[in-house]
Amino acid sequence: MTEPATVEATAQLQLRYELSARTADAYAAAGFVAVVQDVILAEDVKPYMASLLTTQKYLLVLAPRTDVVQERERLRNKTGYGENWTVDSLAPYLWRDTPRIGLWLDTSEQTPDDTMAELLARLPDARID
Repeated sequence: MTEPATVEATAQLQLRYELSARTADAYAAAGFVAVVQDVILAEDVKPYMASLLTTQKYLLVLAPRTDVVQERERLRNKTGYGENWTVDSLAPYLWRDTPRIGLWLDTSEQTPDDTMAELLARLPDARID
């Protein structure tokens, strides 16, 4: 089980979300398509999406199987997880606690090109109103 986040860690996370939303909105206001890549789980998803001011919002959730995430992590040159935040400990936040909005893709058997092709083919499914 993961340890509870400290007050400071939670404040930093919320600031990260706020800054990424404001940056995406600034790019959108200037006529660009903004893509925000982050890990936003559970009760943070809906408030984050609501914080975006742009009218066209899309949410893509890349959701490969846990065993695939573990193998990908093993093959990486850097570490995305730690002693207290493991693939297994974070999985319930995605699978049990994250609202099923936007487009969820099981990318377990996909290459990055496959994922992009499916996203483009199913883009309307990712739209958040």
